[in-house]
Amino acid sequence: MDVASALRDAAQRLAAVSDTPRLDAELLMAYALGVERQALLLDPTRFVVPDRFAELVMLRMRHEPIAYILGYRDFWTIRLGVGPGVLIPRPDSETLIEAAVGHFGSAGPKHILDLGTGPGTLLFAALSEWPDASGVGVDASDAVLEYAKANARTLGMEERTRLVLGDWASGIDGQFDLILCNPPYIADSEALMPDVADHEPPGALFAGTDGLDDYRRIIPDLPRLLALGGVAILEIGATQHIFVRQLAEAAGFAVACTRDLGGRDRALTLTRP
Repeated sequence: MDVASALRDAAQRLAAVSDTPRLDAELLMAYALGVERQALLLDPTRFVVPDRFAELVMLRMRHEPIAYILGYRDFWTIRLGVGPGVLIPRPDSETLIEAAVGHFGSAGPKHILDLGTGPGTLLFAALSEWPDASGVGVDASDAVLEYAKANARTLGMEERTRLVLGDWASGIDGQFDLILCNPPYIADSEALMPDVADHEPPGALFAGTDGLDDYRRIIPDLPRLLALGGVAILEIGATQHIFVRQLAEAAGFAVACTRDLGGRDRALTLTRP
């Protein structure tokens, strides 16, 4: 079977488990061949289907997340190493970086704090946007911070980054121009797709009966950390705008909302009035 036929066949099979079956097939084929997807698409006739491709497709058929199979996820302008136990970066989270760019422009913030940094998703995306900035990333998992440390090395950002094991902002001092946070915001009773429910860390997904438990902890602690003229940008679930806004306004913030590419409320920008 040639590469084009193998991709068509794999995409048909993957449609049963994925919302993006053709993309998954292309990524798996490129990974099996050891090339970038763009090179594969440019001229698939250059390649022969590797034996490993069938094995990778079977992993995906068993709902293994595509990012775990590949070992990375592209986010904003960077590539992040990820693996089991790490929350996989989502395109929707790029909305937070878009909101930050809209606020700061090219001048950018100087000091950045990323609460719940995971593999460094928001922190390294922001640092890639503003080369003169430095940042602190906090996460509650030692294992996840190892991914963040590896990503800092790969991206050449070690000297600009401090990674801290911690419980949100507890023990963090200083003033930050930009605070980023993508906390867990899924209600405990909400059902998730097998790709997520069976593989990604529950502690990075679920946040109590209404999905708001971590916002209640994070938001009241932000005023002491936010520098004059700075902003805090929080990711929210699509139906949580009003509830999280109320928590932020109670803490003394003015609030603006940025929608993601799907038109859903996704990022709340908190500023001092």
